Formats: sequence, structure tokens, C-alpha cells
Amino acid sequence: MQGTLGPTPLSESEIKGRLDELLSDVQSASRLQVGYPTNQTYDYADLSPFLDYSLNNVGDPFHTSNYRSNSHRFEREVVAHFAGLMRIPQQDAWGYVTSGGTEGNMYGLYLARELFPNAMFYFSEETHYSVLKNVRVLNARHIMIRRQDNGEIDYDDLYEMIRVNRDVPAVIMANVGTTMRGAVDDIPRLRGILDDLAVTNCYIHADAALSGMILPYVDDPQPFGFDAGIDSVSVSGHKMIGAPLPCGVVLTKRPYVERVGRAIEYVGVQDTTLSGSRSAFAPLLMWYAFARHGDEGFRKLVARSLDTAEYAVGQFNERGIPAWRHRNSITVVFPRPAPEVFLKWQMAPEGEITHIITMPHVTRAMIDELVDDCAN
Repeated sequence: MQGTLGPTPLSESEIKGRLDELLSDVQSASRLQVGYPTNQTYDYADLSPFLDYSLNNVGDPFHTSNYRSNSHRFEREVVAHFAGLMRIPQQDAWGYVTSGGTEGNMYGLYLARELFPNAMFYFSEETHYSVLKNVRVLNARHIMIRRQDNGEIDYDDLYEMIRVNRDVPAVIMANVGTTMRGAVDDIPRLRGILDDLAVTNCYIHADAALSGMILPYVDDPQPFGFDAGIDSVSVSGHKMIGAPLPCGVVLTKRPYVERVGRAIEYVGVQDTTLSGSRSAFAPLLMWYAFARHGDEGFRKLVARSLDTAEYAVGQFNERGIPAWRHRNSITVVFPRPAPEVFLKWQMAPEGEITHIITMPHVTRAMIDELVDDCAN
């Protein structure tokens, strides 16, 4: 078929035509995107010169590398900033910039598996779909725990499952803002269950993909950081921060990583990450966002998104549509609308419900139009 890739190069007009078509599709889709947590209000034009170079953050960002075209020093600053947000002293923290939440969750669970090879892994049915894949890749024993109606893990079910298996180490996957309902698991309560059952060989990894950039910026957050009892955490960069490509950060305690690292002569660096070659552009994106906005800028960004979420709940309810959200959450849950409305607004489904996520690019005007579509 004309215009598709084949044994001969495409003409300049064919190349431009294909790219223009894709650009038009993306622009059209982005204007009505309310169902997925990607902040589209950003401008990284200042970073475009770096696209002319083969940057590669191979290996541990805290060690020198033979491959010097890297952004390791910026990556270290990003990790240090997240250490402050996640409430762990910088000298005790280690982390790196990932390709996104799935890799961050995989890394946390990988560390747990290396620390406790015979552990039982526990996660709720509300946990992100990638976690089941992760534990299968790790060949780890696991039990899926029931969830409550509000999306939190069923603590009674978890207690009973750990009690039955209390002779083996326990690894708990905690949700700090679930994908569908924005629920935050009670981390001190999870620690309390482990303490009550005298399970001393244990590990808690937190998936804070979206809420990891919300809870640090609100006045009364649910417990979410290392001070609450977690051992590692994954936060996404393309969600509240905003980025043109998926990215994130994983953060853990430095002694844990020292157990898994090994020196690689070829690149002259410690091999402590999951991937070998890693994006050196993603750390620049996150560093630039923090440098431009600062914590005060993100605090305002989060406050505006929370205000929009509250507005959305009110508008839905005024029109007789039962919508709700958790405290400190920008995820607004409501009954699944008609198929044409669902497809128009690119919403995420789960059975009879759906949600919108009031990212910074979602305006009150968009909410009004969406509510009208749902009510008609």
C-alpha cells in the first residue's frame, strides 16, 4: 500500500503526509482527554538542543560512567528532591529515573524479592494491573487481597492471609492513590498488622504514581512517605509533573540497593538499575519542571486541580449524577455514561463506573461540557 514502509525510502511528501496525519490525530485526541492522568500543560522547548545528542544514563546515577554523555548529575538532583517529598533523609535515599510506574513498581518488588527470596507478596485487587505481571516475572509467590468498596485494601482479609502465612516474610504492595478510585491504603495500619502478627521480615512498596505528586503539597495528607513505614516508592513523572514521554522515579533505602549492585567493567559503573541503557532526557524533563515551578508552583498546581475536582463533583451531583472523590484526590468517580460520551472524552472504565482525573489542563469549561453530555 502506498505510503507504508517498505524496501525503498518514502518520498519527502509521503513522510510529511504521514507525520501530519498523526499530528492531527494527536492534537484532536488531546483536546478531549479527561480520563487519564497526564498533565498536558508544559513547555520543554529549552531542552530541544539535547535531542541532537546520543545521551545515555547507563548504570547507577551515583557512580561515574565511562559513557560521559549523560545527565547523571541532574538525575541525582531529581532523586534528592523526591527524597524530600517522600520524607527520607537524602543521605539515606537511593533512586533513579525510570521509564514509568511499571518499572518503578517492578524495581521495588525486585528489591523485596532479593532481600526475602521466599517471601509471600500481597496486593489488593484494586492494585494497578502491572503488578500481577511483575510478580509473575519475578516468579514470586503472591496472594491477591480483596478490596473495600472505596478502593482501599481489605485490612481484615490481609490480616488473615498474613496470619496463615506468618512463617514466611511478607511483602505488601501499598496503593497511594489507586488507579480507578484514587484510594490511599492506610500504611501505618499495614505496619500495625505486621507488628501485631510479629512478622519482622517484611517490606512495603508504595505505588504513588499520581498521588506521590499530590500528597506532599496538601495541608493534611494521608500518611504516604518513608516516615509512614514504606521501604520503597514509585512516582510517575508524566502525570502531575507532565512530560512528552512516560517517565518516573523509584526511591528506596540505600542499604537495600547495596545488596543487589555489581560492578560492570564495560561501562565502568555499578549495575543497580533494571535497565542498562536509560533515558538521559527524562531526568532533564523532571529537573526542568522542578526548576521552573519550584515546590510553591506545584502546590498551586495541585490546589487548582483539587478545586477543579470538587467543582466536577458538584456539577455532576447537581444534574443528578452520583459522583464522588476521596479526600486529597483529583480522581472523580461516577456511573459509566453512554458509549458515545465515553469514547469522546477518553475515559477509563471498570464495569459500571468510570472516572475523570482533573489534571491541570482540565478546565471548568471542559467539565461543564462533559456533564452536559452525560446528563443528556
